[in-house]
Amino acid sequence: MQNMKFARENRILDELGIEHRGYFLVTAHRQENVDDPVRFAGIIKGLEEINREFNVPVIYPIHPRSRKMMQEFGIKADGIRLIEPVDYLGFLQLESNAGLVLTDSGGVQEEACILGVPCVTLRDNTERPETVEAGSNMLVGTDPVRILDSARRMLDRGNGWRNPFGDGKAAERIRRVVMAGRMDDKKDFDLVGCGVKEDDRLVCGGVV
Repeated sequence: MQNMKFARENRILDELGIEHRGYFLVTAHRQENVDDPVRFAGIIKGLEEINREFNVPVIYPIHPRSRKMMQEFGIKADGIRLIEPVDYLGFLQLESNAGLVLTDSGGVQEEACILGVPCVTLRDNTERPETVEAGSNMLVGTDPVRILDSARRMLDRGNGWRNPFGDGKAAERIRRVVMAGRMDDKKDFDLVGCGVKEDDRLVCGGVV
């Protein structure tokens, strides 16, 4: 990811007193979760159980509206470290160094997959099915028992999945193909698939 070199300069881990892979990161902000007292309480209960079992900091940069709903519902968060929202580079640093990510964000599911961080999705569906198919992500909903069980399974699974989103170098490969004048060679170029089929094995979104 292009922003990682800038994110590495961020000092948020030092500021929070946490270490590489020594904490879990949480994002939960979707209305379907935080506006529903049963679902929100289930998420928090699951996070509390994770904290008790693994004995690592559970860091939750909480949106003001989510904090407001916690207060309205009377939900307590024992063992969960609620912090103020962080900027994008700070969050990217937190995400890339976490031992596990638990989220209801589609974008975070994708980023965690690319960064090699196991992910547990606190939803019943996802707009990033590639992450589930790749093995980097599990859909668990908001049941605390399933949240804890999936955290165990994802940590046991490790991060050896193949990134389904490519390596970010597709544009450079396409440029090389164009500069080499191979666009007219139907043997190598597939207009429908938008990729080179033999040498570089390109697809529009990344590497096959």
